Formats: sequence, structure tokens, C-alpha cells
Amino acid sequence: MLQAERLAIGYPDFVLARDIDLEVAPGEVLALLGPNGGGKTTLFKTLMGLLPAKGGRVALNGEPLTALSRRAIARRLAYVPQTHAPPFPYLVRDVVLMGRTAHLGPFDAPRRGDHVAVMAALKLLGVADLADKEYTRISGGQRQLVMIARALAQEAPLLVMDEPTASLDFGNQTLVLREVRRLAARGYGIVLSTHDPDHAFACATRVAVLHRGSLAVQGPPQEVVTAELLRAVYDVSVAIQHLPSGQTVCVPDLSA
Repeated sequence: MLQAERLAIGYPDFVLARDIDLEVAPGEVLALLGPNGGGKTTLFKTLMGLLPAKGGRVALNGEPLTALSRRAIARRLAYVPQTHAPPFPYLVRDVVLMGRTAHLGPFDAPRRGDHVAVMAALKLLGVADLADKEYTRISGGQRQLVMIARALAQEAPLLVMDEPTASLDFGNQTLVLREVRRLAARGYGIVLSTHDPDHAFACATRVAVLHRGSLAVQGPPQEVVTAELLRAVYDVSVAIQHLPSGQTVCVPDLSA
């Protein structure tokens, strides 16, 4: 679904990272770890075509990103931002309806099928009861689920999520991570960024670590996310523990 080969990312006057190779297939969750300022958001913007690549190539379903129109990209890739603050108190159903833009012409009004897609996305995430509530008056976790619903209404098979659990409380983080796993089980390809290694253990099939200008390592979380790696990337001492439930967690050493 998504491929990047020898990709270099950055801005007009400098390269932030280079030689990035990654791919995301249907049903996979690729979690991107890395310190603040390491280039995770810049990488996402480049994968979506919002920033031009400084080198290498990005392809969606085998077609070069540079050969696709914005509408074609939007039908293959949907974005879930870290935060979203609309300028008006839109109803939740209207926020999700914005995801249908890729399927409408410049002067088209939403049709019945578009409204059906909106409600189907809200029902899938268990928040259909919020449809007629003001988006600005629901909780942070609910807003994030609405953002995911907007991406699903876009009917793109690939989801790019920029720190989807940022600023959420523990319960809402769990809610979002559970939905990520469910969407992958339904065949969506997902790439998400996170600062929490536990989230990678919880929902990722693969992990990539962006550090010091390149992908330092990439592979299954149980193999990639080690105490040595986290110490090198974040400069903290941690212990990786395997619980009887089968879960793996990262425990920081606060005495170090």
C-alpha cells in the first residue's frame, strides 16, 4: 500500500533525515518512535505529499506519489491529526462528512451515499450517538474517535495517524489503541507515531525508530524495542518486562 525507498526528508534549506526505507501492507500497524524534533511529523507530511521529498521516492499502491493528484492521494491515504480545533462548533456528523471531500466535485453537494458513509463510520467506532452533538463540546477521546471516523468516511485503505493518543487520559488512550487494532484486523494499513513504547507493544506489528537522521532500526516490536535502544534514543534507563498475560511493557528506572 505504501512504500518509501531511500527517502530524504526536510525543508528547502536542510535535510532532516535520509535513506529511509519503509513499507506498510494491508492489516499492518507500523509504529514510528523517535525523540522530539527527530522528524516524525516531517516524515508523515512527506509520505502524504504535503512536503516534497528531498530525495528518493514514495509510492502508493505501486504508483509514484508525484504522479498522483491530491484527490487520488486522498482516496488512498487518510490522515488523523494529533489535535483538531475547528473554527466553528460544527456538529460531529458534519466534521466526519468533511472526509467525503475526496469523492465530491468542486461544486457538488453531499449525496445520500455520503451521509450513509458518515453514519457507518461513526457506528463502526461506537460513537453514532454523538452525531448531532457539537464537536467542540465532546471529550478529547471522543474527538479523536471522530477524527478516525472522518478518515474512515474518506474510504482510503491506508491511515496515517500523528500521535493519536497525545493529550488523552489513560482510558481514552486505551480506547484509541483498541480501535487501531480492530481497524488493522479489518484490513486497513496503519502508520502511527507515538512517544510511548508501550503503545508500540500494544498494537504494532512492526516498529521503526527515527533517530539521528535515519531509521535506526525496524522490525517486530518484541525484537526492536529493547532497553539498549531506548537508552540510546531517549537517554533514559528502562527495563522491558514480559507480563504473565503475554503483554510486554517498558518500565523506566526513576532512580538512575
